[in-house]
Amino acid sequence: MEKIRAAVCREYNAPLTIEEVLLAPPGEGQIEVEIAAVAICHSDISFLQGGFGGTLPTIAGHEAAGIITKLGDGVKGLKVGDHVCVTLIHSCGHCRSCASASPTTCETPVPQPGPLSLPDGTPILQAMACGAFAEKVVVDQSQVVVIPSDMSMEAASLVSCGVITGLGAAVNAANVRPGQDVVVIGAGGVGLNAIQGARLAGARRIVAVDMTEEKLAVAREFGATDGVLAEGKPWAAVKALLGKGADSVLVTVGAAPAYDTAPRYLVPTGRVIAVGMPHLDKSSTYSPMLLARQAQGIEGSMMGNVIIRRDIPWIVDLYQQGRIKLDELISGRWRLEEINEAIADTVSGAARRNVLLLR
Repeated sequence: MEKIRAAVCREYNAPLTIEEVLLAPPGEGQIEVEIAAVAICHSDISFLQGGFGGTLPTIAGHEAAGIITKLGDGVKGLKVGDHVCVTLIHSCGHCRSCASASPTTCETPVPQPGPLSLPDGTPILQAMACGAFAEKVVVDQSQVVVIPSDMSMEAASLVSCGVITGLGAAVNAANVRPGQDVVVIGAGGVGLNAIQGARLAGARRIVAVDMTEEKLAVAREFGATDGVLAEGKPWAAVKALLGKGADSVLVTVGAAPAYDTAPRYLVPTGRVIAVGMPHLDKSSTYSPMLLARQAQGIEGSMMGNVIIRRDIPWIVDLYQQGRIKLDELISGRWRLEEINEAIADTVSGAARRNVLLLR
């Protein structure tokens, strides 16, 4: 067992504590990664608020990049020293979902207990199969993708969740086609990447909907053609802009009320893509009759429905060509000891992405 420093959650909705914890060596098919950068995702915050269930103590963090430091038995295609994106997408490769090219919905439970424990032996939940608010992680080999050694680790960390989730929602889940119109509800980190994905896919108009003019201005920088404030009846304003409804509405905020009104933006046969995740105890309502009459649909998108070893190299190449923005997504850079301040800044809604730098 190796001693590492990590940000531990011992109580929901309470500050994290920087502690020395124990990390087991990698087992069969696992690797150890020294974390260089880890971004703070709203899903981490929901987890630390108790919104996704789980047990305590726990270590969150799942949007990370680092360097492989150890290999377990049976690891293939990876080596010590490789720079990698670290994701929460743990895929067994043999269940129904994995066999259907849907590794983001792998049906095989992640083995428990995980590799983390307190000095007294108490198990620590490795949240979302990562636990990357720490100096090192031990994860399954299926969760990582090798990246160029000259790529910025802070930019790479964003690819591990926010970028693939948003961009993939547009390209994979919504299957945006050239000439279609897209509405993106929420211009945070995931929403901005959904906008980038819709632009790459050739959308005619991309309308961002958010609460502030500041965020709408940023959305335009990332490729939105129009912005509408989320007040009154924004769906009416969107339809006035487009001359009709949207082909796809991507809900990227974890707020249930946003789902209540999302179908109102659609054309007949249009689809709502559910990306943002409200807490488990929240629900949404809509009219099934209207949905059926208009032949519309609501579809979930888990981590952008990506296949990471196919999609992450593509996204990295787009970034290196200058065709998508990554560095501009970073609002602030923080140390591990500043994690509570970084989380508070993220909760305020002002941040695109805050990144913790550990090397």
